Amino acid sequence: MDVASMGLRSADLAVGGDDLKAAGNAAKQATNAKTREAFDTFVGETFYGQMLKAMRSTVDKPAYFHGGRAEEVFQSQLDQMLTENMSKADAHSFTGPMFEQFQANLNPLPQK
Repeated sequence: MDVASMGLRSADLAVGGDDLKAAGNAAKQATNAKTREAFDTFVGETFYGQMLKAMRSTVDKPAYFHGGRAEEVFQSQLDQMLTENMSKADAHSFTGPMFEQFQANLNPLPQK
């Protein structure tokens, strides 16, 4: 079976350069979105994790209502959940300039 017998012209089968560029741009945007999400998660969790760790080191254990070793174990799990939630909620607000610098370092300008 040939193309002519199916009623298709060669122009119908050819993919235009614009279509390829559009597909390439869409794939690049999807990759950038995934990269941005991973970047925000990493930077946000690192930032908020260090902030909570520093905060916890400055506060002494209370004289009353301290849960002992169990509280210490679960406190680290709570801190991890807090960092994840804070990162999802607000990391994008301060990671923008860092991400732009990251992207610039990934795609350096060609030197003449």
